[in-house]
Amino acid sequence: MDIRPLTPHYAVSAQICVDDLAKVADAGIKTVICNRPDSEIPAELHHARIRTAAEAVGLNFVVLELTMQTLTPANIARQHALIEKSDGPVLAYCRTGTRCSVVWALTQAGDMATDAILAAATTAGYDLSGLAPTLDQMAKTQG
Repeated sequence: MDIRPLTPHYAVSAQICVDDLAKVADAGIKTVICNRPDSEIPAELHHARIRTAAEAVGLNFVVLELTMQTLTPANIARQHALIEKSDGPVLAYCRTGTRCSVVWALTQAGDMATDAILAAATTAGYDLSGLAPTLDQMAKTQG
């Protein structure tokens, strides 16, 4: 498991497993968001199993399955609300962490400069430069 912080309050990771949850809690994470649909993964990685292990170590666990088709304004707003209402740092995971980085970047459009969003993603190992025009457009419509 490779936790990659985008901010002090939000980090992303590739797919986690049950054995990772104690380490997640030890890292100070308070909420885990699963952005990966169960249809993409084998049963041992389904979110119900991850939820049980997460809750057993005191973590909040939320499922918001995201795909390119479900990366809607409503789901972007929901991810933002989940991050904001967490009582501490959040870890979101998907297959590689990219999807979680993209949805975070979209939640920040208008609040952070596009260059700062892209720099945070790059520092975490995700090249979201192709998202720049979308972030700029979103910032214009929100501003």
